[in-house]
This record gives sequence, C-alpha cells and structure tokens, in this order.
Amino acid sequence: MVYRDGKTRRDVLKATGAAVATTGLAGMASASPGTVEVNVGYSADSGKRAAKAEASEVVREFNFDAMTIRVNENAIQGLSKRPDVRYVEENGQMHALAQQTPWGIDRTDSEVAHANGSTGAGADVAILDTGIDSDHPDLQANLGSGRAFVKSRGKYQYDWDDDNDHGTHCAGTANADDNSQGVVGVSTEATLHAVKVLDKRGSGSFSDIAAGVQYVADQGWDVGSMSLGASSGSAALKDACSYAVDRGVFLVAAAGNSGPCTDCVGYPAAYPECMAVSSSASDDSLSSFSSTGPEVEIIAPGTDVYSTVPGGSYATFSGTSMATPHVAGAAGQLMADGYTASEARSRLKSTAEDLGLASNEQGAGLLDTAAALGYTSSDN
Repeated sequence: MVYRDGKTRRDVLKATGAAVATTGLAGMASASPGTVEVNVGYSADSGKRAAKAEASEVVREFNFDAMTIRVNENAIQGLSKRPDVRYVEENGQMHALAQQTPWGIDRTDSEVAHANGSTGAGADVAILDTGIDSDHPDLQANLGSGRAFVKSRGKYQYDWDDDNDHGTHCAGTANADDNSQGVVGVSTEATLHAVKVLDKRGSGSFSDIAAGVQYVADQGWDVGSMSLGASSGSAALKDACSYAVDRGVFLVAAAGNSGPCTDCVGYPAAYPECMAVSSSASDDSLSSFSSTGPEVEIIAPGTDVYSTVPGGSYATFSGTSMATPHVAGAAGQLMADGYTASEARSRLKSTAEDLGLASNEQGAGLLDTAAALGYTSSDN
C-alpha cells in the first residue's frame, strides 16, 4: 500500500517472477493494537528523521533511502503527505509459487499415474532437440548424460545445453521433477538425456538428426522424442530410425504444424518406425495448426502448454512439438514397467480415449497415461 495525497489505503503491492505479493492490514505484522509495520522511502534526511520520530520500533534500515518501521496507523497519513517522504507502504508478504499441474498433464490423467506410484523411474528418455538446460531446477534431478551433434552458441556448462528453449520445454513436459515447484511432467523420475541435433535457430541437418537417432540406439535408451520435422523425407534419417527401432527404441515424433490440412504429416513422423502425434486443445478439439494424415497414431495436448525454459523459467508454447513429449513421457513409464517398445506403442493406442475426431486427426484417440498403466481414468 502506498499512501500519498488522494490515494487509497489499499494499493496493490506488485510482484513479478517467482513470488506473489499480498497486502492488507490483516496480513501486516502488528506489535500492538493500532500499530502496523510499513516500509518508508524518503528523499531527504528530514524524511528519515520524521519516520524515526513516529516509529515505535525501527525494524530495518536499508543502504538505499528506505527503512522498515512499526508505527501507529494514525501517523501514516501525516508521513505520506510530507514532500521528503516518497512512499509509505504496508510491509506485505511474498510466497513461493506452488507447483502447477499443466492442463495437458491433468487431461491425460498423468497425475493419476503419479498418485499410484508410476513415475518412470528406471526408464531413459532422450530428447532429440535443441538441448536441455542443465541448470533448470525442475530438470536437474532427472538429467543423465547428453551428446551434441551441433554446436551451442554461447558459454554453457555442457555442449548439449539448450541455446534455444524448445528442447527444454519438451523435456519439462516429458519428465519435469515432482518437487513442489514449477511444473510436473507426464513422468517424473525417468532419466532425461539431451541429444542436441538442432542449433540455436532450431535447425539441424538430416545427417545431424540421423546421427542423434543412432546415438540413442547405441546407448540402449528406451525412448527417443523428436519434436522436429520437415515436409520432405531423408533416406539417411529413415535408415537411422530403422536402426533404432531394431534395437528396441520407441521413437515418437511430431506430426507437424501445417494444418489445417487433411494429409500433411511431416517427416520423420510419417515413417512407420515412428509414432506420429497430432495436437489437441483444452476443449478436446484438434489444434488448428496440427498436421493430420493416415500416419497419425495418437493425439496429445499441444495448444498452450506450460513448461520449462532455460534460465529456471517457464513459458507457454503451442505445437505438435508440445504434444509429442506427453507421449514420450508415458512411453517411458510403460517401458519402466517392463514393456518393450512395440508393446508400449500398442498399449498407448489401445487405451487412448476416443475424442470423436476423424481417424486421420486423432489416430486411436487422446493419450491416457493412467489407462495405459492400468489405473482408473477420471476422464473416461
């Protein structure tokens, strides 16, 4: 609250970042009836002396021109009118933001799986993308190793660190830690691996991506999540996908963002080696941008998805890129429970929820993580 001529006693204390401010006399520290705790900013020593003269207690003096005092509320108006006092505000409180469950996690009943102890622990999920932020508090606990096939621009701890933001966003949806802050992923305890095949601009050559897919297979990892694509295919990349599938990797790929259209699934999603994922909105409609086609096997939330981005931050993105890691996270949970890649792929389709969309739009239906793992789903 800022008191000044003509102002009310309940202006809002604004806060940004990782905290929320609350104000109001009921929330203020109080030493005795009629005594409140306020922050006073002054522009001259005379204002400082006046504040101290009114104070029943000086709580804190700052190195800048302000102090925190306890004062009888009847003295506030007089202080606020002084020309040498810049402001008088209630000493409100800030609180850490609680963890959020993004709508896609809820809509796919992934939180039901978490409640039943299915977290993906033991599975290895590779994000083939722009890298993963190695310092993000929602991802650090789940990070394994990584490999860069393109160079990062800038100074980073690892060569596979994310110099864009796309890969980190996908990683958070697939497997953000359930740690009471930020967001939670579809799986929460799988091991995330960053395979950087896209550069700072979000681009990578067919060869770079093929090398990344081969690398995932050679490491023996379970899931390869590819939120990338092009309108034309690559024989080398198809060979790499076949190589990976032959070695037990479950490849998941974004259908593309060329919609509205009827037969426009991009590559590598159009390859039979990959599970092609289209995108839904929160009202269960097909996202307007989503590519569709006979290759689509499943649909997942992709419009307005909130997830992690570099710098310990969070952002909302839309795209089939955002839908794909929902499926990758669920695949990781199934493979942690002993399913093979082909078994997990079949299970995800057989338990998907029919949204009433055309088969070339939704495939088998909406991803249902809980149902795939054998739990009762609240949305069916």
